Amino acid sequence: MSKYTREDIIRMVQEEDIQFIRMQFTDIFGQLKNVAITASQIEKALNNQIMMDGSSIEGFVRIEESDQYLYPDLDTFTILPWRPQYGKVARLICDVHNPDGTPFVGDPRNVLKRTLQRAKDMGFSFNAGPELEFFLFQTDEDGRPTTRTGDEASYFDLGPLDHGESTRREVCLSLEQMGFEIEASHHEVAAGQHEIDFKYAEALTAADNIMTFKLAVKTLAQKNGLHATFMPKPVYGTAGSGMHVNMSLFKDGKNVFYDESDPRKLSSLAYQFIAGLLRHAQGFCAITNPLVNSYKRLVPGYEAPCYLAWSSSNRSALIRIPAPRGQSTRLELRSPDPSCNPYLTFAVCLAAGLDGIEKQLTPPPEITENIYAMDEAALAAHHIASLPGTLEAAISAMENDQVVTAALGAHVTGQYVTGKLREWEEYRTQVSQWELEKYLVIY
Repeated sequence: MSKYTREDIIRMVQEEDIQFIRMQFTDIFGQLKNVAITASQIEKALNNQIMMDGSSIEGFVRIEESDQYLYPDLDTFTILPWRPQYGKVARLICDVHNPDGTPFVGDPRNVLKRTLQRAKDMGFSFNAGPELEFFLFQTDEDGRPTTRTGDEASYFDLGPLDHGESTRREVCLSLEQMGFEIEASHHEVAAGQHEIDFKYAEALTAADNIMTFKLAVKTLAQKNGLHATFMPKPVYGTAGSGMHVNMSLFKDGKNVFYDESDPRKLSSLAYQFIAGLLRHAQGFCAITNPLVNSYKRLVPGYEAPCYLAWSSSNRSALIRIPAPRGQSTRLELRSPDPSCNPYLTFAVCLAAGLDGIEKQLTPPPEITENIYAMDEAALAAHHIASLPGTLEAAISAMENDQVVTAALGAHVTGQYVTGKLREWEEYRTQVSQWELEKYLVIY
């Protein structure tokens, strides 16, 4: 059932003195975009008549086929609480459509919708609960970001050690005004690192919430003279930022991952979904971990999961089963990082899990030992493989995974691979500060 009608939105724009509406959408690389309209254009917007130039968006369309239209999802209408309260600003999250009215195959939101429809055809709905970590850094005298924090806090510490506490609090309150249910917020392991957890939702809503969350964090940090970053590994020698994703499947209102009769209280569908995730984790890694920098987080020693294993309690495994059971039974995939495109990430994870169910795959034995403490011989003895070690390797694995590329579609796959290989080549040919310090004098 819809939350808002056209008439509701027109009335709210008038009654709330809303002057601007941001028509938001996301490109294939996870960057939030928008076309801003004035309140006088709201009826035109609700009639799906707002046009934008798709050729100006990386990975969308060529210049000779550039006209595209924004179809707003009415239920995403909300006022941005950090904007002026006189002459307010609201937003609508949009789907991108072609001039003939068909959904654009390169729209990440449409990619997720297609995969959710596949799950629906199998009788399932897919819920996701993300846990996003981020850093708050100081800026210099010109307002440019640094990697200084002025922060001496660690896991769960409070102010005055936690210098970002007030910004984190402001983010939570603003998100609650926008309808989020904030479950927890706290300082993370590294200096300047934070986490805010919000309640799980149906996957499309959860992906929308992630994009809204990142905008709120960055905007409010800037307002407070700080720089927020979701870069996976901004500081060498300390923990990186992850985006653990909790997943569950429901059918007829019941959590199908739960089975009272199983020793672990997990159903056969849960085991099959785990097996599907593990089979395709290397193939979807370029989506869940999309940056050159992502692979500097996915290394042993900093609590980031590098190894293809699962466990009902062990946090060193790629997939962990949190303790709650019954309707709260879920799988936690620990590899994604917050630089990912959440629409594509949820789509490929769901496609992988559904492949496990369709093929009735069996996961490998559970790993209860600390994988971080295993040497190469122990890893081989347990048949534990690793995630790709570089973005280049991850792109190669994705191209060879037909389940992942089918979920993305030919357009997104081709544009994504092209863009990411260009990024890899740019990185590969740079001369880094490390190289200068290592080689300039001795050679």
